[in-house]
Amino acid sequence: MSSILTFDGQTKTTRRTLLKTAATAGLLAFPLARIGLAVAPNSKVQHASIGVGGMGWGDVRNFASHPKAEIVAICDVDTRRLAAAAKQFPNARKYQDWRDLLDKEGDKVDSVNVTTPDHMHAPITMIALAMGKHVYCQKPLTHDIFQARRIAAAAKQAGVVSQMGIQLSSSMTARMAVEMLRAGAIGKVKEVFLWSNKDPSKYRPVGPRPKKTDPVPAELDWEAWCGTAPVRPYVHGVYHPTWWRGWQDFGCGWLGDMGCHIMDMPYRALGLGMPIAVKAQVEPKWRDDPARRVETFPTWQVVRYTFPGTDLTAGETIDITWSDGFKYPPAELPNKLLEGRKYPPQGAMLIGEQGVMLMPHGAAPRLYPSEKLKAVPRPKLKPWNHYHQFIDAILGKNGGKTQASFDYAGPLSEMVLLGTVALRFPDQSLTWDAPNLKVTNIPDANRYVRLPCRKKWQVKGL
Repeated sequence: MSSILTFDGQTKTTRRTLLKTAATAGLLAFPLARIGLAVAPNSKVQHASIGVGGMGWGDVRNFASHPKAEIVAICDVDTRRLAAAAKQFPNARKYQDWRDLLDKEGDKVDSVNVTTPDHMHAPITMIALAMGKHVYCQKPLTHDIFQARRIAAAAKQAGVVSQMGIQLSSSMTARMAVEMLRAGAIGKVKEVFLWSNKDPSKYRPVGPRPKKTDPVPAELDWEAWCGTAPVRPYVHGVYHPTWWRGWQDFGCGWLGDMGCHIMDMPYRALGLGMPIAVKAQVEPKWRDDPARRVETFPTWQVVRYTFPGTDLTAGETIDITWSDGFKYPPAELPNKLLEGRKYPPQGAMLIGEQGVMLMPHGAAPRLYPSEKLKAVPRPKLKPWNHYHQFIDAILGKNGGKTQASFDYAGPLSEMVLLGTVALRFPDQSLTWDAPNLKVTNIPDANRYVRLPCRKKWQVKGL
């Protein structure tokens, strides 16, 4: 096998050595050229799924539903989940360690999907990109802002197909809303409100880290599950498999989870770039509890982003306000702007100079005043499948393009994750220098722009 990567100034000659060194010594370097396999249009894409439980179970089945995709390898740190997936895909080769999968399948697979807790998105994705693999990664693209910038750059360098898992971005309803806004359905947009309200008791931990320790199940590789994050004592039902999003070590909270979904439509439609300022209000009990503030996320937050205006906005700047945890936009607006209609549990409201667009999450856009805007045309669109689009692009269809490639998903994730930085400094407006990835007025905030990583899991470039 010819050399493909370089570590610590020395050339290695086996992929196994390269991967083990990369993930244990933190010395992965970028290849000079893509080394992945080309996929002939009449061939099947050989696909590997990393993370096959929970959301990963849905992802692998969606890829398998494409007639030109074949699931040839599956991986999960929990062999119980791996065994369940293997019943559906008995011919797929099974791995508990993603490094072993990339090592042994490196010259056999064309693409991978990364459906793991947030903190492991970047290292797995970066190594797969360096190997020339097409990558589908769940949202948010990364665990911190710096990683998002680096992953987007790596994907561009690798020249591969990429897609982030914001499936509704490809839906007819979201694409319809984008086209209508760009066509001026409500005139220039003055302000945007976005919200996501799920039951907090089913979403994230609210207390400090438990003091007890439970035996690690034999089926679970806890070291690999912790990965780049600090190793925490295993406690049954606290982190794996469900509640990791609520812990800062592993997830990005409510905003990180749902923000990429709900912010996508207005961000795309208005052609926004990076915000210039962000300010957060948070749950007072979280704000005033030092133990919770360093471990978990607040049960509610209201985050206001200020962006430079675009051709589709009404002023020199535009504010986009996010809220969650049963916090909604101002209560007086439904009667004033929505003809008395209540806010849906999750959605977007764009206030324009000539009307309002209400976009319930997952549903079609609605325009108000309804009588005045009832004649606004609705574009006729063909249905898209977000997963199939990724496979089709690998096969050279649609110009090899996807709806949420990393050149778009990287900036979107950066923007969303900036809100998770702001919540650490409640009621203070952070001034953001996007080109230099730097908060300029509160220096301490910059330690959350690039989060620490355990040395043995460091990957060069991250």
